[in-house]
Amino acid sequence: MAVRFLSVTRRYPIDLCRLTPSAVTRSVVGLFSTAAEQRSTGDDCHGDDGDDDHSHSVTHVRTLELRARKLEEQVHDLTERYKRALADSDNVRRRTQKFVEDAKLFGIQSFCRDIVEVADLLEKSAEVEERDGVQQLTQYLAHIQGRLQDVFTKHGLEKMTPVGGSYDPYQHEIVCHTPAEGVEPGTIAVVKQDGYMLHGRTIRHAHVGIAVKTQEQ
Repeated sequence: MAVRFLSVTRRYPIDLCRLTPSAVTRSVVGLFSTAAEQRSTGDDCHGDDGDDDHSHSVTHVRTLELRARKLEEQVHDLTERYKRALADSDNVRRRTQKFVEDAKLFGIQSFCRDIVEVADLLEKSAEVEERDGVQQLTQYLAHIQGRLQDVFTKHGLEKMTPVGGSYDPYQHEIVCHTPAEGVEPGTIAVVKQDGYMLHGRTIRHAHVGIAVKTQEQ
């Protein structure tokens, strides 16, 4: 108590010698009352600061919660979009695969439709021979040959004509050598089996014979 009194008197100096006992008592009580009020005021200020910090913390937590919810919604939305895109991609892949399979199966449909017409002509060749004889049959077969070449040309299939030309390993296959009679040595003199190209690409090499010089030449 004495210590508290001394500390108060240091902050609020008074001349105790000039005061009466009752005045001293009132002064001491007044000093303690003033000090208590100031302390109470200080405590109130600190209490307000604590409330402000707590309110700020609560607000910050709520802000973080809102952000977390928004991020969760965005993640959910992106996940759904990814699933839909994945499903669409799978559908496109399946349709493309079906188109490729159909192209493999029915890509030559037009060619087959034309070639069966030639087959029909060949089936009738026996009737022509019985009815009109060998001479008419020869003419009929020539007609079939022309019709067949028309079908080939329509679909980009071309027969090679290499006689007299130079040897090309991408188009020709040498199967023999023959004396150079009427052609330049080293060129193609004879064709043993026709070669064919489809739209400029070799699909069957021509079997050819190359002309060579003989000792007599």
